[in-house]
Amino acid sequence: MDPVEQYIDSKLQERFVAGNLRSLKTGRAEVDFFSNDYLGLATSCVLNATAATGSTGSRLLSGNSKEAEALEEKIAKFHNAEAALLFNSGYDANTGLLASIANRHTTILYDELCHASIIDGIRLSQSARQYKFRHNDLADLAKKLEQYAAQGPVIVAVESVYSMDGDIAPLKEIAELTERYKASLIVDEAHATGVFGANGAGLVCETGLEGKVFARVHTFGKAMGCHGAVVVGSDKLKQFLINFARPFIYTTALPSHNIEAIDKAYDYLSAPDFSNQELYALIEYFREKINTSGNDGWKDSISPIQALILGSNVQAKKAAGALQAAGLQVNAILHPTVPQGAERLRVCLHAFNTREQVDLLFDTLNTVV
Repeated sequence: MDPVEQYIDSKLQERFVAGNLRSLKTGRAEVDFFSNDYLGLATSCVLNATAATGSTGSRLLSGNSKEAEALEEKIAKFHNAEAALLFNSGYDANTGLLASIANRHTTILYDELCHASIIDGIRLSQSARQYKFRHNDLADLAKKLEQYAAQGPVIVAVESVYSMDGDIAPLKEIAELTERYKASLIVDEAHATGVFGANGAGLVCETGLEGKVFARVHTFGKAMGCHGAVVVGSDKLKQFLINFARPFIYTTALPSHNIEAIDKAYDYLSAPDFSNQELYALIEYFREKINTSGNDGWKDSISPIQALILGSNVQAKKAAGALQAAGLQVNAILHPTVPQGAERLRVCLHAFNTREQVDLLFDTLNTVV
């Protein structure tokens, strides 16, 4: 083997020995407790789109359309923002936004549990000052804002609902801090879209912070049941991203059937009879089961994401295997995706799950945990 082949072989062997080598799988168990399809839209007929043509190029070349621009106007209005710009994925939206808006004089502060796409966007930026603060720790954030606010522009990046623990950011308090220190706040609403706020508009809208947040990212691959993402903010931010966000400029635009699916997803959320109360009721039932299970490894969460910390790859894989054998698709989240000691089961609840399925999950866990 040449040196590069030797390197990749050694890294794969390290993962294999550590028991955390990733692989693609087919053949899922029957009951879904692992996907982000919180409202069940991805497996329903609600979003069936008729068009199936490609977009032929980037939005700046041949890929723009009246339908895409009309959808952006619709999304901006839905989320109480001036403007919206579509991206091909949440990863593209976060990397494009964060990599483009910071210069070498900018300080970026981000929650230590932010998603990889946020971290990668920060790494791709020109910022020479990139610092994480302790998860949801207002005192640590305030200390860092005090330290860096006088040295140039400051950006603070957080998620409204965190993807691994399912907990919620103290957005009001964070917004007060960023306003006090004249920092710009970015909120990734990936796991709040469709779940929190009136008609699923997100936690920023629920808390009335639209005017205090510089930019929000809403993704469509979770509760919305389709694909893509959007950055919402000011008209000036939209024009800036069109000119400087490389993942927007240099990629083929979303195809027309994707635009149609996103449009239908927003119609679904906007309907007068929209309700996610079944999902909330199931979350409440799940938390009641936790309280009577006698297992204190569950993270505190009022979101569809429920995490049971098991503390090792071996224990997490053992528990996941037992659940899958019982017909329940629950994934083990292993190190290095999470820190050592934080290996876990990540349970995602959906409006279509039943209480009987939740009962089976806990009964099965009681035999192995």
